[in-house]
Amino acid sequence: MSGAALPQAPQAPQAQPASAELPLAERPEGFRRVSQALAERGHPHAPRWLEVPARTCAEAAQALGVATGQIAKSVIFRRLADERAVLVVASGDRRVDTAKVAAQVGPVGRADAAFVKARTGFSIGGVAPLAHAQAPVVLIDRDLFRFDLVWAAAGHPNGVFCLAPAELLALTGAPAADVAEGAEQAEGTP
Repeated sequence: MSGAALPQAPQAPQAQPASAELPLAERPEGFRRVSQALAERGHPHAPRWLEVPARTCAEAAQALGVATGQIAKSVIFRRLADERAVLVVASGDRRVDTAKVAAQVGPVGRADAAFVKARTGFSIGGVAPLAHAQAPVVLIDRDLFRFDLVWAAAGHPNGVFCLAPAELLALTGAPAADVAEGAEQAEGTP
């Protein structure tokens, strides 16, 4: 066979088998909901259950052995005009610029834990970018495109799943947006 090999999609690191791996049916409801949503959309990587909770980007990065920027953190705001949740999926090493978010979706305010749980169905620390109780307005941080693979929460602080930033756009139907403080659009990003 001759010719150049076709480029392959980045491969997700293999999950280490847990000493007491529980069946999916015994995992928390949010994790099961995200697992089902990913399977229904044909996502090639099942969520991974971490042995330790990863409530912060630093904890998730450490548990996965990746850069903090590869953590696709979910930040929920409350849109003031209609009380709708606004989900910003941002790079874990960046701060979300509220003014940039507001310029795209209208004025926003902070969302407390009760609002997050009611609108998304997830607790803070486990908010996934999909499978919400009520569909939020979603913006995806352009800075995530610095990486081939990123990791997002899978409905629980112990749950994560990997994907390419372009897959995140496809799964959520959301646009890539300039939402990070001091960030400028990187060359070649949507």
